[in-house]
Amino acid sequence: MSFNDSSLSVCKLPTSTVYNILIKGNGNQVNNIPLMRVVQSVKQTKRKSSNVMKEGWLVHFTSKDTLRKRHYWRLDSKCITLFQNDTGSKYYKEIPLSEVLSLDPAKTFNLLSEGSNIHCFEIATASLVYYVGENLARPEGPGSMLAHGSMLVSGVGPDVARMWEIAIQHALMPAISKGLSHGSHDVSISISVSNCQIQENVDISSVYQIFPDEVLGSGQFGIVYGGKHRKTGRDVAIKIIDKLRFPTKQESQLRNEVAILQNLHHPGVVNLECMFETPERVFVVMEKLHGDMLEMILSSEKGRLPERITKFFVSQILQALHHLHFKNIVHCDLKPENVLLASSDAFPQVKLCDFGFARIIGEKSFRRSVVGTPAYLAPEVLRNKGYNRSLDMWSVGVIIYVSLSGTFPFNEDEDIHDQIQNADFMYPPNPWKNVSQEAIDLINNLLQVKMRKRYSVDKSLSHPWLQDYQMWLDLRSLEGKMHERYITHESDDTRWERHAEQHGLTYPAHLVNPHADVSEGVEPDPESEEVDTMTALSVRVNSWISL
Repeated sequence: MSFNDSSLSVCKLPTSTVYNILIKGNGNQVNNIPLMRVVQSVKQTKRKSSNVMKEGWLVHFTSKDTLRKRHYWRLDSKCITLFQNDTGSKYYKEIPLSEVLSLDPAKTFNLLSEGSNIHCFEIATASLVYYVGENLARPEGPGSMLAHGSMLVSGVGPDVARMWEIAIQHALMPAISKGLSHGSHDVSISISVSNCQIQENVDISSVYQIFPDEVLGSGQFGIVYGGKHRKTGRDVAIKIIDKLRFPTKQESQLRNEVAILQNLHHPGVVNLECMFETPERVFVVMEKLHGDMLEMILSSEKGRLPERITKFFVSQILQALHHLHFKNIVHCDLKPENVLLASSDAFPQVKLCDFGFARIIGEKSFRRSVVGTPAYLAPEVLRNKGYNRSLDMWSVGVIIYVSLSGTFPFNEDEDIHDQIQNADFMYPPNPWKNVSQEAIDLINNLLQVKMRKRYSVDKSLSHPWLQDYQMWLDLRSLEGKMHERYITHESDDTRWERHAEQHGLTYPAHLVNPHADVSEGVEPDPESEEVDTMTALSVRVNSWISL
């Protein structure tokens, strides 16, 4: 897939930018740009079926069974399947490519009895070694072509095996993972983010299997593919950055940035596992999640989210930003595409991704490249002025706007740069008449052109829109599932327990603090009944789904 593929350019915005917005719609008729994936970003795609890369008859035996067997082998981008015949669907065995630890020429030893023909190459997995092919002498003289054809059908002979060895090698190391031509002596570097361990001459294809037909996402910094760790079988996402398009810093600088990234362990931030660098590419290996926030917005019945789920997401985003900003890291490219969902639940955990690429690529080239997709960027970035962590807060304001409306806050009838100068964000009746004034107020305080007036993370979290009892219950439910409290704080427990008491609301029994005094002179309601927490939450979720 090319970054210049015209199919990716689905949101052509005016060349300069995108910010302060004057919506000039009359009544319910507005011309805001509809929410979609911005230029150079594609949605997650699932592989429907693997394309067959090679198929044919082949013989093999294993380290546990020396009886040579003949099967119809079929190779695709994810596995080798050994079928009983060339027409049926019954198969004898599958060898996932992600479990292949090495592919080697035949060793000098032979496990078979003396006088047997040696195998041609070996496929090693953690539990088994497959000895593939049978090294019969090549036929010569009259009738050799006929004999060669017979070998193809029989699955024996060095030529048949060699073709298979090459095909499997290509599948194990697809073109997307080849930083260098085979046999090059240039150094590749592996950097572990968890312990900053650096290894040289480590090929990513020896550690991970990359699936080239499983594109999880595509953006201005590279394409993200599905992958799998060969030894553990763990699913991962692998982002491939082309250094020829985005020149990285020197090797020592890159290592220094990885040392910074290794300290970013937070439940609301996608975990970076390790990095591989070749002279041409950088491979960033991350945990694999289940879609993104934008996909949830676009797939919802109304093309926008209710306030309840939006609050739930925004609160998690702000907590993750609080951690990044505390580490002096500015996200710089915050948008719904970079807010990933950890599950398919109605109220899932979300995690930020792509936060470190400004540091990895280098601030100057990052700033130039980001301007290409300005929909969520703050005005100071476009003006080439210095920016700080407040630019992330502008992006949060746009995220709230697009989540609640299904449109960008931009009028497509005017040049966006002109709209920026006005900074007058208006809210047409459809759909904003159904949105709370608290939500609009927070958006207005985030979409401030002057950085000093823009709300910070802490001020946003303290805003009345996010001081919501139902949201607090939803977040506590999530934390219960995660077995970790990282979004809410115990200092708020008494306050919300008192709030529920004062307003006649059900407070979850398992959250009650037995040492807290929440009465404050409030008479308990004798008519109130205690409802099981999970049942109550289930009803709320179902009511949201039915909207």
